[in-house]
Amino acid sequence: MTPEQFKAAKAMLGLSNPDLAEMTGLHRNTVNKLDKGEGKASTVQLVRLTLEKRGAQFLAEGDQAEGPGVALGGGAERG
Repeated sequence: MTPEQFKAAKAMLGLSNPDLAEMTGLHRNTVNKLDKGEGKASTVQLVRLTLEKRGAQFLAEGDQAEGPGVALGGGAERG
């Protein structure tokens, strides 16, 4: 889960870092690190699973979603 995927999943689900901290039992500062791509692999996995249980799908290049959503294409302008 990239920081961009993390932020997008939170936005699509209407969740904040404090929401995720409460859901996972993690400290808010621990969840905040994920916005910057920091954190232990076990933390990333726990948060990813929590987001997936609420409906988020994390796609690799070439994957297709199983429902409505948004994706960032390789040719998209960023910034």
